Order: sequence, then C-alpha cells, then structure tokens
Amino acid sequence: MLQRLRALRQNQSGFTLTELLIVIVILGVLTGIVVFAVGAFQDRGEAAACKTDKKNVEIAVEAYYAKTGGYPADVATLVTANYLREAPNSTKYTITTAGGTVTASGACT
Repeated sequence: MLQRLRALRQNQSGFTLTELLIVIVILGVLTGIVVFAVGAFQDRGEAAACKTDKKNVEIAVEAYYAKTGGYPADVATLVTANYLREAPNSTKYTITTAGGTVTASGACT
C-alpha cells in the first residue's frame, strides 16, 4: 500500500510556469473586453433615462397647460405645482422648458 502511494506521488505532474502565465494573459484579455462592453451598456442606460425624464416633463407640461391655461416658466414650477415629484437632475443631461417646449441636452442624443 505504501509503495503504491509513493508510485502515484511520483507520477503526479503539475502546470508549468508558462502554462499558468498564458492562462493569466487570457483572463486579462477577457476582463478587458468585459469592461468595455459594460461601459457601452451604461451609456445606453443614461440615454434611456434622459428620454424618459424628457417624456415625463412633456406630460407634466401638458397637464399644467390643461389645468391652468398657461405654460410653466420652468421645471421647478412643475414641481411646486405637484405635476412632478422632483425635477430631473443629472450631471449627464439637462431638461428645460420654455413656452411649452421641452428640450433636452447632453446624453439624450
């Protein structure tokens, strides 16, 4: 039994340093690909959020006009009149109103 264990132990072989380095390089390349792919998803998410916020402000402006007969001066007016819960705020885009027209700049493109 002891001789059999010694024989099995002598026949064991592991990975060489070169094989381990190749695996590490492959994992690094795959990680780089994933990082760039996730960045693209984030950009699309910000654009979608901007479009959604713009649409919400447009609906609030229409409701404000239907109720009061005039257009709000700005988005803050919609918030104080309870047509919006809060003003859209982001460092990536801005949404403004003027004379019933809602405009967005930044990530909405």
